[in-house]
Amino acid sequence: MTTSPDLNAAGFDTLGLAQPLLQALADVGYETPSPIQAACIPVLLAGHDLLGEAQTGTGKTAAFALPLLQKIDLKRAVPQALILTPTRELAIQVAEALQKYAHHMPGFHVLPIYGGQSMVVQLRALSRGAHVIVGTPGRVMDHLERKSLVLNNLSMLVLDEADEMLRMGFIDDVKWILEHTPATRQTALFSATMPDVIRRVAHAHLREPREVKIRSATSTVVATSQSYCQTHTGQKLEALTRILEVEDDFDAALIFVRTKTATVELADKLEARGYSVAALNGDLTQGLREQVIERLKAGTIDIVVATDVAARGLDVARVSHVINYDVPYDTEAYVHRIGRTGRAGRTGRAILFLAPREMYMLKLIERATKQKISALTMPTPGEVANRRVAQFTQQVVDIIKTEKLDFFFDVVRRMEGEQDIAAREIAAALAWLATRERPLQMPGANDHAPRELASTPAPAPAAAQERKERKAAGATTKPAGDYAPSEPRRERPAKEGRSDTPVKQRSFAEGGTMQRYRIEIGRNQGVLPKEIVGAIANEAGIAGKDIGQINLFEDYSSVELPANLSDDLMDILRRIRVRQFALKTRVMEPGEFVDTRPPRRAPPAGDRKKPDWKKPDGAKPVWKKREH
Repeated sequence: MTTSPDLNAAGFDTLGLAQPLLQALADVGYETPSPIQAACIPVLLAGHDLLGEAQTGTGKTAAFALPLLQKIDLKRAVPQALILTPTRELAIQVAEALQKYAHHMPGFHVLPIYGGQSMVVQLRALSRGAHVIVGTPGRVMDHLERKSLVLNNLSMLVLDEADEMLRMGFIDDVKWILEHTPATRQTALFSATMPDVIRRVAHAHLREPREVKIRSATSTVVATSQSYCQTHTGQKLEALTRILEVEDDFDAALIFVRTKTATVELADKLEARGYSVAALNGDLTQGLREQVIERLKAGTIDIVVATDVAARGLDVARVSHVINYDVPYDTEAYVHRIGRTGRAGRTGRAILFLAPREMYMLKLIERATKQKISALTMPTPGEVANRRVAQFTQQVVDIIKTEKLDFFFDVVRRMEGEQDIAAREIAAALAWLATRERPLQMPGANDHAPRELASTPAPAPAAAQERKERKAAGATTKPAGDYAPSEPRRERPAKEGRSDTPVKQRSFAEGGTMQRYRIEIGRNQGVLPKEIVGAIANEAGIAGKDIGQINLFEDYSSVELPANLSDDLMDILRRIRVRQFALKTRVMEPGEFVDTRPPRRAPPAGDRKKPDWKKPDGAKPVWKKREH
């Protein structure tokens, strides 16, 4: 039997939920049920098995969690419900949701169990008792085999994201677990898609299930403009920052990556470039997650870098851009991601980064969204400079219109008279000062014409033809004229995690004076000398041969660099970050550095080896240990 969702459900109080659950829903601000909640909650409360087909993020956690909680007997601290999830992150998220909905159920205890967590900790928690177990298939199997998890009292089993468990190879584990649970249990299976394997599992283990199918999320992309940018991995950060600079109508962005680690790494890199950004992943507590979302709503941050799991349920109207920094694993995830923008009647913007080997996904996504996705090229340095100049110009115009500038007119007139400097020169110097932290001109942009798009000139056709003819004639050497720089050398793309653009190496006099500098990072921060060398070489452009001895101490380090570095280079060295810590580089005072390393001990004389040179001419010396 297939049930259609009641799209006109008045409120949760019409679904038969108990007062403690209704109070918890009111506490978190939930007023009306989503379609899947309106359809599933009455079915599960009535005791029927359920087969639900719905996309991630439609509210299905509450759809099974609320009926499950209503059936729990708080007086019996034994596992009465088991929820299987494909990932650790989702297990934690579901457990946190259950705890939130059970806020007015004193004594309720839910326990998440998953791989990667200490087995001893889980065994201790299981011995204390829990009403609901949320776990990944592998770890649940481990505990069942150990007899540390007993399911004799199980009354409800939920399979969440069954198609994801199939994709990850867990379906046989799921079948094994189902066979080790009481036959009288109530079962609910939820899946975004319903492949044949999942349907066979449902028919084998569910008893006359009621079916609920929620309309695909594909329609959510109607108000979303979609583009893709083909780029290599090493260029993605560069492409992202340039696109963020030139995008029109940018208000807030949600950037999707695949892993928890990537959320933190990318957020740190964007923050170092001046963006207000936060990471959102499964390691955050529910309280911290809600803080991030509230900050995004309030406008105190403009960018959130998130994983698919962590972003579930996120609905912020001001999100104007969704950026797929890492391509999703399937089209359903893509559809759900870009549904985060284009809310409240606004037009959204979705940008997808694709490596050449991932281009096959483009056609699949176009088929899923029923829209053509246009190509987007990485903005040039000149285009970024144009946008920065336009923004700066508008700021100047706004200040002239709104602020009283009489005092500053007098300052400029005095400078003109006393210093004999033209007003244009003064204005140019002030513009430089005002934009020092965020230069109007990017490296690679035309120095004298910021409104011209910077591009790499192609080799002259005549020169190319001449080389072709010379090759055909069998020439082995180039004429002197061919060594003219008609074809600029291409820079290698910067590796991800390094500075946005290749830094030109600075040259110092051979054998020049070296000086010892102090940097505010040391052993306590886990830094390695090679990380310091790499950061200084890549960010400041100082060649490795000009970086001398490095000594690590507890909270700081010293490094030898060329003496009398320029002010602009010292400014760069102060702002360079290693392991998220600014180096704050400064020259060490005389006597401040003390080499605390113990002197190297020479080996005892009796253990030294000397060559036996008494060999015929031409023979190699043979090393022998001296006889005592």
